[in-house]
Amino acid sequence: MGYKDKMPTKVDLDSLHDEEKHLLQDSKYFCMLPWTHLHAYPNGNAYPCCLAKHEYPIGSMKKNSIQELWNSKDMKTMRTNMLHNKPSKQCTKCYEQESHGWTSMRESANIHFGHHIDKVQQTTEHGEYKDVNMIYWDIRFSNLCNLSCRSCGSMFSSNWYDDQKALWGDPGHNKITYAGTTKMDAYDQLVEHMPMVEQIYFAGGEPLIMEEHYKILKKLIRLGKADSVRLIYNTNFTRMSYKDLNVLDIWPQFKDVSVGASLDAMGDRAELMRNGTIWADVERNREEMLKKCPNVDFYISPTVGVFNHEHVIDFHKDWIAKGFIKPQDLNMNMIQDPEHYRIDILPESIKKRVSIRYKEHIAMIKPLDHLGRATSGFESALNMMMSNDNTHMIPKFKQITQQLDQRRSQKTIEIFPELKELLVD
Repeated sequence: MGYKDKMPTKVDLDSLHDEEKHLLQDSKYFCMLPWTHLHAYPNGNAYPCCLAKHEYPIGSMKKNSIQELWNSKDMKTMRTNMLHNKPSKQCTKCYEQESHGWTSMRESANIHFGHHIDKVQQTTEHGEYKDVNMIYWDIRFSNLCNLSCRSCGSMFSSNWYDDQKALWGDPGHNKITYAGTTKMDAYDQLVEHMPMVEQIYFAGGEPLIMEEHYKILKKLIRLGKADSVRLIYNTNFTRMSYKDLNVLDIWPQFKDVSVGASLDAMGDRAELMRNGTIWADVERNREEMLKKCPNVDFYISPTVGVFNHEHVIDFHKDWIAKGFIKPQDLNMNMIQDPEHYRIDILPESIKKRVSIRYKEHIAMIKPLDHLGRATSGFESALNMMMSNDNTHMIPKFKQITQQLDQRRSQKTIEIFPELKELLVD
């Protein structure tokens, strides 16, 4: 199946009613996630998914159980909106992604969880769906992290806390935060849903240094579910071990593992963008993974914005040449928020030059990209860059960059000379 295909997996479309087919393939607003999933930030705020607008939580795991959140007022409203072909305020990031041509999380959910479309028939006219079906997990257990990436903040990285407090004041939460009422509360609530889980997305913080991650893997193995659960990761790929456990020794025990490495750049650019990174360790980890886990799906998942808008091409080429990835093994994660890091803040002069490089790179990789994933990512990034003019955010980008440079004793303009036009008056 190609990356742009919208055909649901694990379901025979001929067996579905016309309305079910319409919802899964033609609707602009329907998404399977409110019937199969719940997401929570490290601070406890709960959402229908990780891409939902952070201004619109549906509740909090600090105050509500998963059972209570499942049929909260906003969850029920979203379900009725989706069944009546109406947009939802939480879902605008997916709508924007689709407008720029890339496969949104909404579309991906309909592809991978469309075989649960029958659950929609059990929804009341008020949007209530009584059975808590945590088919897909993505609970960010904590903000524990060993890096402080430029595009992140203290909410998702404990290592960001001191910088944020020094530059902009008290973040309003503890240095390390947990999704539940206690450190293990979120994990304890999820355990009862383990028999029905089909897919788990591990992110953070940094999941590979979290105790909860390893407890889940051990329990899945004990329950005999290592062959039936799909594991997906978003990891900074700097640490492969936790205490006496090495994840490279555990992954081969699972049938379906996909590792998306959040690597935005290489060398000193990587070390500036994802502060705390030692690039030599990252490449060493990839070499070891190829030896120990050659069959585990691996791709780089760069967070692409103003910093690495051009360098991501060089990084992609370099890792292909080194045999670390195939041309298709790149999943572009375009920054939509914060606005001052978006790729469309670039001035027209840079956009014109970079668009030429993007088109050349797309032409080069397209015949080799058997999934179409990397090609689609670069095409969508180009479309996003050229469709909007957010140059009014350049002063904010410059201000934040200078503040962090001073705080961290770094010099962005020396590491990213291509950004000189944005950083020099």
